[in-house]
Amino acid sequence: MISILKKEISSYLGSLIGYLVIATFIIATGLFTWIFPDSSVLNGGFSELRSFFNIAPFVFLFIVPAITMRLFSEEFRSGTIELLFTKPLTINQIVSGKYFSSVFIIGLMLIFSLIFYVSIYQLGSPVGNIDTAAVAGSYFGLLLIGAVFSAIGLLTSASTNNQIIAFIVAVFINFCFFVGISSISSLFEGSLSVLLENLSLNYHYEALGRGLIDSRNLIYMVSIIIFCLVATGYRLDQLKK
Repeated sequence: MISILKKEISSYLGSLIGYLVIATFIIATGLFTWIFPDSSVLNGGFSELRSFFNIAPFVFLFIVPAITMRLFSEEFRSGTIELLFTKPLTINQIVSGKYFSSVFIIGLMLIFSLIFYVSIYQLGSPVGNIDTAAVAGSYFGLLLIGAVFSAIGLLTSASTNNQIIAFIVAVFINFCFFVGISSISSLFEGSLSVLLENLSLNYHYEALGRGLIDSRNLIYMVSIIIFCLVATGYRLDQLKK
């Protein structure tokens, strides 16, 4: 797994791809956090990063599939997947290595975005007047959202040899889980509405953003990740036979 992990991370950071992805995330979220008047923290009058955490998942909707779309699709297209299968690696090690390489890039993006937190921390009156617990919970939730999107993207990449198709399908599925289910729940009332709302990624993300780490939120997101990774492994196992 480690060899695959190192190979994929080197592939990202050894070219402009990784840096462009990180720069795109920082610039896109930075514009909403600091520049655009409707969402700028400078116009809000409060020491908080709500605008950043509101827009970041929507940026992830596109950024994460762009990271994951090539992980297996490129292997299929170039024919190197057969070479990968001949190496002394199990299917689980291959899947895990590629998956955690994308999560690593996501974590790197979030580390760079901490400059926003430091800036708000220093601009607060008095200095440090910011709800750090809520920020930590939101960052944790954002990392989990990115991890879920990565797992979905990995599965779509393993399902086709066309990177564009993998990207589009991943964006669509991510959108359905994050926004679609929540929107559909508003069409109903009572227990059905509550059930659908609880199936929405946005619901669990907002719960974590309040600084409350609930096992139900973790179980839901981790379950999606495990399902997608198992499905990806099954897909590769079928191809290997």
